[in-house]
Amino acid sequence: MPEIKVGLIGGGGIAGAHIRGYREHTDRIRVTAVADAVEGTAVARGKELGATSYVDYRRMLETEELDAVDICLPHHLHRDAIVAAAEAGKHVLCEKPLCLTADEAADVRKAVQDNGVTLMCAHNQLFLPAVAKAKELLEAGTIGTVYEVRTTDSFYNDFDPSTMGWRASSRTSGGGELIDTGYHPTYLMLHLAGGQPVEATAMLSTHRLKFMEGEDSAQVLIRFDNGVVGQMVTSWAYQPAASTERFSAVGELGALHSDGTSVTVRLRSGETQTIDAEPVDTFVAEIGHFADSLLAKTRPIHTEQEGIAVLGILLAAYEGARNKTIAPVLQLS
Repeated sequence: MPEIKVGLIGGGGIAGAHIRGYREHTDRIRVTAVADAVEGTAVARGKELGATSYVDYRRMLETEELDAVDICLPHHLHRDAIVAAAEAGKHVLCEKPLCLTADEAADVRKAVQDNGVTLMCAHNQLFLPAVAKAKELLEAGTIGTVYEVRTTDSFYNDFDPSTMGWRASSRTSGGGELIDTGYHPTYLMLHLAGGQPVEATAMLSTHRLKFMEGEDSAQVLIRFDNGVVGQMVTSWAYQPAASTERFSAVGELGALHSDGTSVTVRLRSGETQTIDAEPVDTFVAEIGHFADSLLAKTRPIHTEQEGIAVLGILLAAYEGARNKTIAPVLQLS
């Protein structure tokens, strides 16, 4: 089996989770070069991975024989790295969010399409077995026509001004918690709703992390073109109540809900079933799926198409919160 050679762009933070994935799939994908603007980080990651180190990813793209890149940069740097990689003919795995604005999304889509490369969004929670089972049940019509989907991703975050770094600034993060951790329940909702988002609004709050520019919590409402209405709660300020589901869906025949480790279906007929799922490292599964998609030349589970749809939801939510309206979701033809 041919080996996919990957250039890692950004060696801090989330890169460590991605590296776990590469270590589990050395039979078909490997990091052969790493670039980080902090020379010490680049050198350390290079030694760790047996890879060539760079402080400039553009130089890496010019010099190395790579098949793909894995972008693990701060949010505001994603668009430029995606465009540079696509123009160099490299496939792309990019951490969330895909990018930050409608103009950036248009640039990303054009670069990917014009250069014929594959872009996969690093939406790791899609690889939870409970999510895959729920999607299977929904597509099989187990609960009939779906009316409502709810997702939650809240936890007590111990950020303080000395540890928050670039996330404290709306300019570099793109907003606050909603476009960061809130990105996860947004792409999960998109996946489960099975339609295209058309409008959204939100209530944003800063309950506890008052030193940051953006919100630390958000409640979002979303309407999809298939009639599904989505409700989402996400926060860095607090743990949710113990009875809160990770995700749920309600339809004409009943409902399903999950804590992320199992899926329970309760039908109006009285039938109840709980399906347990074995835990997995979602980042390991994500890297394996990226490798399989490139080797088989198949579509990844989420490409720039879904990444732009998720961004559209978030931008509409921010607009709705700002103007106290229900805002249309970005649509790129």
